Amino acid sequence: MREVLDNMVNLRRYRWSELFLLIMPALFIIVGMLQLTLISAHNSGASVNQITTQNLPTLDTLGPNLLLIVALLATHIALSWLIPDADQTLLPIVGMLSALGVLMATRLGPDLPTPDKNLGFRQLTWVILALGFCIGTVWATRSIRWLRLYKYSWAVAGIVLVAITLIHARSVNFDSPTHDQLNLGPSGIAFQPSELLKICLVIFYAAYLAENREMLSQGGKRFGPFSMPPLKHMMPLVALLLLSLVMFVGLRELGLALLIFGVFVSMIYLASGKLIYVFYSLGGFAVGALIAYKLFSYVRDRVLIVSDAFAPAIASNKGFQIVQGLIALGNGGILGQGFGLGHPTFVPAVQTDYVAAAVGEELGLVGLFAVIALFMLLIYRAFRIAIRSRDTFEQLLAGGIGSIFAIQTLVILAGNLKIIPLTGIPLPFITYGGSSVIANYIMVGLLLRLSSPESVD
Repeated sequence: MREVLDNMVNLRRYRWSELFLLIMPALFIIVGMLQLTLISAHNSGASVNQITTQNLPTLDTLGPNLLLIVALLATHIALSWLIPDADQTLLPIVGMLSALGVLMATRLGPDLPTPDKNLGFRQLTWVILALGFCIGTVWATRSIRWLRLYKYSWAVAGIVLVAITLIHARSVNFDSPTHDQLNLGPSGIAFQPSELLKICLVIFYAAYLAENREMLSQGGKRFGPFSMPPLKHMMPLVALLLLSLVMFVGLRELGLALLIFGVFVSMIYLASGKLIYVFYSLGGFAVGALIAYKLFSYVRDRVLIVSDAFAPAIASNKGFQIVQGLIALGNGGILGQGFGLGHPTFVPAVQTDYVAAAVGEELGLVGLFAVIALFMLLIYRAFRIAIRSRDTFEQLLAGGIGSIFAIQTLVILAGNLKIIPLTGIPLPFITYGGSSVIANYIMVGLLLRLSSPESVD
């Protein structure tokens, strides 16, 4: 009788809501596969003059994408065993975004200037590997305490990542799109240290600010109505921030600089609750940006491209990517051209820098808003976990991760819409690339662990 009661309790604790919500990414994958397959079959007998999507993948190529459904289900089962009481919406949300990323890579690969029919399969492989990292993160953080205890180790790891990246960048051509990547192993697997840097930063900031939250909240010396931050307690934070921003100068990565700075400002505000720190930080950033504009020609080029992208001399050269991206978004209209029916590969590097433009052209404004809504829901869940966390470190860690997703999404979408200079950071879970997907799923694993009331402090 007791065994029956135990089984009933376990059934009630099973992650039924998560299992039900995973139906949505599964259906999305199946429908997307069928759409591409039908288009490919319809176009198989058409002439090149009539159809420009001749190279769309066949059913044999699309079949392996079903492995993503299996991988999501296996992850669900693992989470039901490891943390049955954790948040049940995170995995379906990121699963939906990852499904879109895999389908977009599958759809774009064959039509790229250099066709690559294996692009979707490689992205699928990265997502499956990243799901394994997510489960490993959940298992490794059964006690969240060790993350906080080794905060300076995370800071050192961040500095090492900066140093390695800079040394590598000095040995290659800065005009190369892969100057910030390292090639690992005999097969030359590309790895971006900056993706792990943001995780190291957010853990260090969360741990350090948790210890010094009271001092930051009280402030330092006062000058009339203004209070200066306590410099003694701010120096480690500012030092790591400046060392990280060296990557911006050394790697010409404006997007990475914005992300690092944005995480710093958001976490300072979350820890202290003082807007004055935000104003000080924005003032310092404005001064730094002005100095960079005066000293570095590539900063001036980025600003010029955004401010006058449609000038004939710029639109046909450095501004070509931005112009084509805006044309793709405009061509999509409200409902889009249809998945697999647009021409997003007219945009250079569409699978990385401009995947949002590809989504906008083929799924329209409605589809792009749906993607933004998924990101907003992911960010909301992260901050909800922060509010419900038990101590300051967990609150700041969850809030910092939510800030990373928010800032990264905002920066890349603003770049695609020509609001700010185009950046090289990826759209989380959707942009093609392995380092980004793995780093994002590690952060999701941390959020899942933080959301579990059974986590051991």
